Parts: sequence; structure tokens; C-alpha cells
Amino acid sequence: MKKLAVLSVVLVTLMSCGMNNQQDADLAARIQLLEDRAAIKNVVDTFSVLADVKDVDTQVLLFTEDAEVKGVDNDGNVQSVIKGRKDIANAFSSYLALFETVYHQNGQQTVTINGDKADGINYCYVTLIRTQDGKRIKQTMGVRYHDFFTKQDGKWLIYERQSNFTWTTFDEIQ
Repeated sequence: MKKLAVLSVVLVTLMSCGMNNQQDADLAARIQLLEDRAAIKNVVDTFSVLADVKDVDTQVLLFTEDAEVKGVDNDGNVQSVIKGRKDIANAFSSYLALFETVYHQNGQQTVTINGDKADGINYCYVTLIRTQDGKRIKQTMGVRYHDFFTKQDGKWLIYERQSNFTWTTFDEIQ
């Protein structure tokens, strides 16, 4: 009888350890998901901050070497494609040089993560200011980015960005 009681205690302990291991694994997976979501959000926000200060050299490091940036219209049709960090850097530098002030404000973001791949939608409000014909012009745009990410060496990077500039306004300012 004593052996049966000891055996019962051992079995309950082993079963309890097994459940704790599963609970620990579930908790670790949930924590990893939260960390990945935060890291992806940081990539998107860092992209915008670096655009605002026109630090394109650092900005393109948020992309994979062979990344693509696509301009898409409101129907989802691809209008332009820029491939690779070098061409992305050249295009971003040329565009940002047109403006005195660049200001991004990121909004809602949804992300789906599947292992070391993820995709997400991010909404952004962009304000650009330049002088044109002696007048200061404020260009305001609503942008919807559809980003595709990959985790390389523990770091999330964009391997494809689909930029949909859904609307644009121009206003003369003082």
C-alpha cells in the first residue's frame, strides 16, 4: 500500500511537471509573439523617424539587401518597383531632397506573424513642406503601407513594401 501511495505521488508530480512544461512553452511562445510584434512596429516607426531626418543610409538598413518597394494605386495595381537597397536609397534620397520638412505620423497597424515571416498593414499621415515658385507648399498624404517582413539573424527586416498613397492635398502656407 505504501508503494502504491509513493507511486501515485510520483505520477502526480510527473504529470504536474509535464503540464508546467507545456504552460511554460505556451507562455514563452506568447512572449515571443509580443516581442516580435513590438520589433516589427519598431521597424515601421524607425523607418518614419529616419525619413523625417532624411537619414536614408540608416533607413535602407531596415530592408533586406534584395528588398522591393512598390508603388500601388487604390485598386492595388503596381505602378512602380524599386529593387535592392542601393536603388531604394537613391530613390528615397532624391525624393526627400525636394522637401524642407518631412513629417510622418504612424497610425494603426495589424501584423500577422508566421515563424520568421510576417506581413502587416500600417497607416501613415505624411506632411511634406517645400518652396515652389517662391511659395511655401504643404503636401499632405494618407498612406497605406502593406509590408512583408523576414527575420534574419534575429532581426526583423522589410523584404517588400507596397506603398499606396491613397490621397494627397496641397496647401499654401506661411
